[in-house]
Amino acid sequence: MAIKRIVANIAAQDIEAVRAFYVALFELDVVMEFDWISTLANGNTAPVQLSIASEGGSGTSLPGLSIEVEDVDALYTRAKELGMSVEYELTDEPWGVRRFYLRDPAGTLLNILSHGAG
Repeated sequence: MAIKRIVANIAAQDIEAVRAFYVALFELDVVMEFDWISTLANGNTAPVQLSIASEGGSGTSLPGLSIEVEDVDALYTRAKELGMSVEYELTDEPWGVRRFYLRDPAGTLLNILSHGAG
């Protein structure tokens, strides 16, 4: 059976605050909106991927979401400019990614990364 997509669901009491976070930081578009759910997208197609892990690597906590971006340095700068608190500083990891961690307003730990470092 071919998988068409896997959707990440974030539990949040304040949907507006969490939506605003992802729209501001990742420039996502609202593609569906009801009083109980807000769905965001960017129109790009990505391969289906599911990671199963005991930690986040380099002794870090396991993030709820890993989000690969084209330019992690630019996104790190944007996060700082938006006043977001970074929990794991921008780091070149030995397995070839450059990444940092922060939390969304719902408390979800995000691993934001680009490949090609290290």
